[in-house]
Amino acid sequence: GSQAHNIKLRGLAKRKSLKINEYGVFKNEKKVCGANEEEIYKSLGLSWIAPEMREDRGELELAMENKLPDLIDQNDIKGDLHVHSKYSDGHASIAEMAEAAQKLGYAYLAICDHSKAAYYADGVNEEQLLEQGKEIDTLNDKINGFKILKGIEVDILPDGSLDFSDEILKQLDIVAASIHSAFKQSPTNRIIKAMENPYVDIIAHPTSRLINIREAYEIDLNRIFEKAAETGTALELNSHPDRLDLSDRNTKRASDLGVKIAINTDSHRIKHLKNMKYGIGTARRAWLNKNNVLNCFSYKDLFEWRNTRIKKYEKNQ
Repeated sequence: GSQAHNIKLRGLAKRKSLKINEYGVFKNEKKVCGANEEEIYKSLGLSWIAPEMREDRGELELAMENKLPDLIDQNDIKGDLHVHSKYSDGHASIAEMAEAAQKLGYAYLAICDHSKAAYYADGVNEEQLLEQGKEIDTLNDKINGFKILKGIEVDILPDGSLDFSDEILKQLDIVAASIHSAFKQSPTNRIIKAMENPYVDIIAHPTSRLINIREAYEIDLNRIFEKAAETGTALELNSHPDRLDLSDRNTKRASDLGVKIAINTDSHRIKHLKNMKYGIGTARRAWLNKNNVLNCFSYKDLFEWRNTRIKKYEKNQ
């Protein structure tokens, strides 16, 4: 664990007249235990704490009360809600991506190619999206026990409007919205406006950071998290090693407000699908369990989640 976690752990041991070092737990120079971590934590009156949580962010207090969360793991993931295909800048066909996802044990995969404003990424127009939808229907007719979802990664334009009309977006299974240009033009207000659209399910890579390449743009995450909680919009934890966006701390902040998190890979190649493990690692550092994560939902529950949000909006109009 972190230095802060270990200092607090040793302080707790001292109050119990115990001493902890790399060899185990001692009392009056006599080794009390140390065969495994569970023994060490138990000797201090604590539940075992997963390594990802050992940061002195309140985990020791929860361990004292046996109230630690049941952290998410790979087996909880039912699908990936943000991958690309050859229709935009991906390097595999929809069928190839779906086959790879099935081999990972997933129940569904959302094809979210770039929209037309992302011309540099061969973004699709309305006609191409319709063509893609027909291909997905044909593939789904041939597959049992697995669903390819019709999606889009729709650009949030500089004025906060979306690259496709509501009429197009409402026909899809899942919609991720993101900023890819004009980063200095009010990103906070643009994302908030996008979240007010009932057909936007997920805000992808919310801060747009690229680790060691590009800093996150200036964004008011408090406002973003509050609006996401209000609208029921999920926020992405992008699993690409260059992104990990949201970060672990920001993921926890959002989740603590009741915001659903979508752990996606943003895959452009088949091999990228395995990057899910990096997102899961970050999610565990954020204390997430499967109930916090959108793509731990079954396909049926995911479908109902989207429809409920849309109906709630339409009812209030």
